Amino acid sequence: MGEKTTSEFYLPPPKVGKWESFSTFLWNSETSQFMGRTGSSWAKILLFYLIFYACLCGFFAALLTVFYQTLDMHVPKWQQDASLIGNNPGLGFRPLPPGDNVESTLIWYRTQDAKNYESWTAELDKFLEPYQEKANIDATGENVVKCDYDLPPGPGKVCRVEMDRMGPCMKEKKYNYPAGGPCIFLKLNKIYGWIPQYYNTSGDLPKGFPEDIKSLIKKNERKDPNMPATKPVLELNTVWISCEGENPADVENIGPINYYPRRGFPSYFFPYKNDKGYLSPLVGINFERPATGVLINIECKAWARNIHHDRADRRGSVHFEIMIDN
Repeated sequence: MGEKTTSEFYLPPPKVGKWESFSTFLWNSETSQFMGRTGSSWAKILLFYLIFYACLCGFFAALLTVFYQTLDMHVPKWQQDASLIGNNPGLGFRPLPPGDNVESTLIWYRTQDAKNYESWTAELDKFLEPYQEKANIDATGENVVKCDYDLPPGPGKVCRVEMDRMGPCMKEKKYNYPAGGPCIFLKLNKIYGWIPQYYNTSGDLPKGFPEDIKSLIKKNERKDPNMPATKPVLELNTVWISCEGENPADVENIGPINYYPRRGFPSYFFPYKNDKGYLSPLVGINFERPATGVLINIECKAWARNIHHDRADRRGSVHFEIMIDN
């Protein structure tokens, strides 16, 4: 008896339009599916991801909590040689050129054009705002104190920067820009716990040490080591600052240079301990009568036994140019 063979045929699904296909994808009334899933399927997958991301957030929060337990928000974990900053501070200057020309170090203005030089004085106003005495006191209260070489700040105290002793480098005098003798402000980068090793004796000064500072040290250093320390000797505990023209033509054109309020950064500003209200000490450099109409290249250096100069890495020195037109 022969077997009966039955053939089955499958017809393709009917053709539907794009909108009808999309509508069916959103809601299929025949299968009760929304966007290809039933209600129970959506509930299961949403519950899975809810638990997954909750565990992920909890794990991250736990690691972050453990990480913060290893940190002191007041004291850096890695300091000086153990840090990326190192223990050789850089030297910075203000005012900086406009932000659209970050590569430039040129300070160029015209004395007869108030709008021209006011862009520089406005930049200094903004930079020096925290240094104004009233702002310091209002912001930090009694922890800002007046210091001297024989009167260092106590625990938790910080020294006030003497903005009233800046000579022509003051806001009221527009930092001497209209007179053609501009002021440039220098400051050391802050390194936590760093203590300068001062050049306070004339016996072992390095090659290239400025002659005028050497004469100052010789004049004030204590001759007899058995004599008690006096204020003039304490004043030699300073990170000295020197500025000069880089080339013979620059030396000829730079003219007299004055330093305010003193020739460097006093010892009582060190070490930096991240105390509330601390502001880096400043030295105002007044170029009294620079030549006009010429570009003058200037290099300023900070001098201490543990400050090494490297122009390429911007360590211990800073380079900028000034050009003044009438």
